[in-house]
Amino acid sequence: MENKKFLFVSLDGLIGDIAWQVVKEGNEARYYIKNEDNQDIADGFVQKTYDWQKDVDWADVIVFDDVLGLGTFAEELRKKGKLVVGGSSYTDKLEDDRSFGQEELKKAGINILPYKEFTSFNDAIEYVQAKPNKYVIKPSGQAQNLKRMLFVGEEEDGKDVIQVLEAYNKVALNDIKVFQLQKKVTGVEIAVGAFFNGNEFVQPININFEHKKLFPGQIGPSTGEMGTSMYWSSPNKIFNLTLGKLEAKLKEEHYVGYIDINCIVNSNGIYPLEFTARFGYPTIFIQQEGIKMPMGNFLYELAAGTLTSFKARKGFQVGVRIVVPPYPYDDPDTFERYSNNAAILIKKHNLEGVHIEDVKNIQEQWVVAGTSGVALVVVGTGNTMKQAQSQVYNRIKNIIIPNMYYRTDIGDRWFEDCDKLHTWGYLREA
Repeated sequence: MENKKFLFVSLDGLIGDIAWQVVKEGNEARYYIKNEDNQDIADGFVQKTYDWQKDVDWADVIVFDDVLGLGTFAEELRKKGKLVVGGSSYTDKLEDDRSFGQEELKKAGINILPYKEFTSFNDAIEYVQAKPNKYVIKPSGQAQNLKRMLFVGEEEDGKDVIQVLEAYNKVALNDIKVFQLQKKVTGVEIAVGAFFNGNEFVQPININFEHKKLFPGQIGPSTGEMGTSMYWSSPNKIFNLTLGKLEAKLKEEHYVGYIDINCIVNSNGIYPLEFTARFGYPTIFIQQEGIKMPMGNFLYELAAGTLTSFKARKGFQVGVRIVVPPYPYDDPDTFERYSNNAAILIKKHNLEGVHIEDVKNIQEQWVVAGTSGVALVVVGTGNTMKQAQSQVYNRIKNIIIPNMYYRTDIGDRWFEDCDKLHTWGYLREA
């Protein structure tokens, strides 16, 4: 494929590594970040633009990296004949409005867990008191990015949920406007995702296991993500009973990009929890290590609708996020004191499997950028999960960032979960 011009449009600077990759492949790229506090992310790696709409005519392909209204822009540009990787106002709503997403799953004939939406903490407290059970508190809209606000109840009578709701009623009224109480179910947490080319799903599909807690052993606060293990597969039972049922609707929306449903599964069934109607982070960086074609070609053909399948690496991929203070919290003073412009050192200059997140390049010296404290994603691959884990953690030993921390158990869940999933028949190929 001839070199192309890519315009990346981001709210918070999520997709810098992919933009950098297409530049390394010989393509041109311009990168727009709306959030002023994050506009230094990927400086020195990718050319920046500060008015992306002026660059639309310049670009061969426009790539949007989030929801929260970007789907409307993608929709409008596609109607004008531009090649776009991005969603629509409908697919944005699948993720941004949890209740809407659940009802769309229900319309497609997919089983969902009982839930109720609230705009009042007092009303939610009365509901739990009247119907004691284990519940999950799930903020909707932009508040769902505040991972510390998601709470998973453990007590049968719901008293822990009531206590948290009472606390939120005092301290979180301005942060959470709409939220769900969803009945908790136990089982294996698993996500099934696939790329969509505007007309159909692109094969293979992706099976992945997110690790959201801050500390090893699923301890500590929920974060955006601390790491993910994954593999590529032909369509299987879990795909056919969930995401596969949405193909006609996604075609109607001309959706282009990656879409994922996170689920809890057990011997009784599959219970979808939420959509990711965009690239996942750090999922897309880990997937990049398994997609056996240049990323620029992949994005261009996906947007053009000509990509129907691709060759993927066999075996497993494990990605680990390396973070610095104050992650996962928003604390500008702590970030300034401990992390801003912190040097990133690669002991032996080997960048295989190393992907940038909130990083900038100053005269060939990488430093931490942005405000969140998310620095790198390091990826390992292997024919077995243990081989992929060994490679990723050996690669991390080659990296020094002052005050860095990361989870040491990404991928461990697989060894117990895979037995259950195979026993229940969810991983069998169709």
